[in-house]
Amino acid sequence: MSGKRLADYLDHMHQAASDACAFVEGLVREDFLEDKRTQQAVIMSLLILGESVTRIMDDHPGFAAAHATVPWSSMRGMRNRIAHGYFDINLDVVWDTVEINLPELLAQLEQVRSDARPDENASV
Repeated sequence: MSGKRLADYLDHMHQAASDACAFVEGLVREDFLEDKRTQQAVIMSLLILGESVTRIMDDHPGFAAAHATVPWSSMRGMRNRIAHGYFDINLDVVWDTVEINLPELLAQLEQVRSDARPDENASV
């Protein structure tokens, strides 16, 4: 059950990162900075991403340590800054995160997700 939960958290991370990237598709920074609806959608995706990361770090610390190239702490930190300092969110940082960091994260998650399911195909 624990492995299943880990896989679920990783799936939530992937979905949230994918959603955030999709929300800004076709936009430039200036468009994003003027579009409150898109800002809110992206920020919510970052909160979901960070909450999943927090669960992995708390419930599966060995897995997080084994995948130290994934920026777990940075994602948790961003979630905490958003959740606890909502009126001080730096939208330029949010934009850079979605444009630069999330595509890199999505590439990393492909391998990380397969590592979370080592016995999935063995039982078939």
